Amino acid sequence: MRGLSLNEVRVTFGDFVAVDAVSLDVAPGESFGIVGESGSGKSTVLRAICGLVPLARGSVSLTGAPGLPAPATQAFRRQVQMVFQDPYGSLHPRQTVDRMLAEPLAIHGFDQAEQRIEQALDDVGLGAGFRFRYPHQLSGGQRQRVAIARALILEPQVVLLDEPTSALDASVQAEVLNLLETLRRQKGLTFVMVSHDLAVVTHLCERLLVMQRGQMVEVVSAADLAAHRVSAEYTRSLMRASVGFQRA
Repeated sequence: MRGLSLNEVRVTFGDFVAVDAVSLDVAPGESFGIVGESGSGKSTVLRAICGLVPLARGSVSLTGAPGLPAPATQAFRRQVQMVFQDPYGSLHPRQTVDRMLAEPLAIHGFDQAEQRIEQALDDVGLGAGFRFRYPHQLSGGQRQRVAIARALILEPQVVLLDEPTSALDASVQAEVLNLLETLRRQKGLTFVMVSHDLAVVTHLCERLLVMQRGQMVEVVSAADLAAHRVSAEYTRSLMRASVGFQRA
């Protein structure tokens, strides 16, 4: 089981500073949330972790065991997988579920592809009957389950979740969140989840980083957030803006 460490991470796009001086440690097996308004830099942090955007400064590393892979290597990318926000855009429209799951296995040299694909689909509650369907033949919730299966089929240690339920209906959101929590516990995964919805992120996460304008505001436990035990006025304003906020 492995955790994640960010040290003074800075991300820039030209002269614009998207993320500045973000440092955090996520313990092995922990579910950690990042919240903030649109444009606060939370999704950019996830992309920096998995190498989708370059770091202008700072470092990202796995923790918890000796001989850990270096960032930007294939071994690191296998152990840090991401589930994107939009299940409609993250799956190739002309590929079957089988091909989408087989491709990462081939890239990373995994054997027993047939068994791994069937197991991955079973893990997310779909089953082998979905192997040869195309994305347009699936509901939004089923597409996101395929995206989760694609991330987990490589047996990662850390899973990054970029608003994984925001594009889904409320009833489906609960099913996917419960599935994610079950998989985290069963497989000993470390989660880092981004969301604008405080109720959603506190349902899944034990601690949260609040971000504003690319910078850290405070780190608070989910229990303290639910009890309004926060120190920053910005965090209080987020809570006031979250209509009907309550911890499940």
